[in-house]
Amino acid sequence: MSESGSGRTALVTGGAVGIGKGIALALASRGYDLAISHFAEDAQSRVLADTVASRFGRRCRVYQSDLTDAEAPALLVERAIREMGRLDVLVNNAGLTAIGSVTELDAAELDHLVHLNFRAPLLAIRAAANHMIDRRIRGSIVNITSTRAERAYPGDSLYGATKAALTRASQSAALDLAPYGIRVNCVAPGAIASREGAGAEKHYEALGRKIPLSRTGTTADIGEAVAWLVSEQASYVTGTTLKVDGGLILPGMPEDVSPEAGYGWGKPPAELDRKGKHP
Repeated sequence: MSESGSGRTALVTGGAVGIGKGIALALASRGYDLAISHFAEDAQSRVLADTVASRFGRRCRVYQSDLTDAEAPALLVERAIREMGRLDVLVNNAGLTAIGSVTELDAAELDHLVHLNFRAPLLAIRAAANHMIDRRIRGSIVNITSTRAERAYPGDSLYGATKAALTRASQSAALDLAPYGIRVNCVAPGAIASREGAGAEKHYEALGRKIPLSRTGTTADIGEAVAWLVSEQASYVTGTTLKVDGGLILPGMPEDVSPEAGYGWGKPPAELDRKGKHP
């Protein structure tokens, strides 16, 4: 695949806002025609589609989809192929996070995140890979995971586990699809400034001071990583995870619980209340 995506197409799930938007813009800037899915961000999707057309002269089709429905991922891929003619790149970005102690795990929330964060990407991969194989397209699939797939944190038994599972599944998918020239990789964001609104800038500024590179990441940082992975420059890369976290998880477990540090969980269990919080 050449550096220019001219004549190429990409599907980005959850592409209307945040990291997905950053990925969509990075691919459009390299000449890709796009399809993006969203759950309930129709207005933001339309704005993005207009931006892609006006700034880069590329098409951007918008699809509403509830990817927790077992049939939805394949239907989304099939519709994108039908309306764009082919699919060269699939980026599984859509997902939700959850924080909470395992002692309070909700079964419905567990099912929801497993279906969205893990099952949906695999079903989309199945549909996209079969298309690529049938059309002899040496395509690229990128799954957006998280550094939380690698580093354990309190209250993260659900989200972190779904991302770890997707990372592991991607490795096997890379082996399954390598004979067809289809590459499968992951991008694992760390702390990314993807939220807007009151207090967000102050929050990210404080968080950035704790990161080795002294800032939080941007959605464009993730977009650039994805754009590189699907390019010819990464043609010998498959089955790997590219961490984009400014060195966030390198220092080791943060154990400093002093107020000025603002993070850590070093107090012994006897000092925690029933919900695992410091009194």
